[in-house]
Amino acid sequence: MKAIVAVDLNWGIGCGGRLLQTIPEDMKFFKENTLKKVVVMGRETFESLPGKSPLKDRINIVLSRDESFNDDKIIIYRSLDEVFDNIKKYNTDDIYIIGGESIYNQFLSYCTEVYVTKIKNIYTADKHFPNLDENKAWKVASISDSREFNHIQYNFLKYVNKQLIHYTR
Repeated sequence: MKAIVAVDLNWGIGCGGRLLQTIPEDMKFFKENTLKKVVVMGRETFESLPGKSPLKDRINIVLSRDESFNDDKIIIYRSLDEVFDNIKKYNTDDIYIIGGESIYNQFLSYCTEVYVTKIKNIYTADKHFPNLDENKAWKVASISDSREFNHIQYNFLKYVNKQLIHYTR
């Protein structure tokens, strides 16, 4: 299982139900990584998607305790246990946790990798991702060259969970 997220320098991920910054290359990176895969998100993240519609060409799983929340275009589970019981049928490398804050917090320790677009700016944020740079369980495995969009610099980083690393030889 993997997570994918865009963060600012304070590990902020959103404010008022919106992303902090939209960067076309980050959107493309997200799409390339999650296309034809399973994406797991919370209800608020789902409702923030354009048109409150599932992400195209992906299996959309939403974790929500809200019993009144229903949508026949997605798979809804009401508990973490229910998610884990049902995602066993998928290849764990094909499962991406995509937010928001509480979903990341609940699933992060089960992830082997996290793809982070680190935006070199600070925004007003009311939702955050755990700071992997301060977490001894995680290490940077790769970092892209610095990139820029509309005078905003960013990098793509891949973090690996040192406690869950699976080596293949």
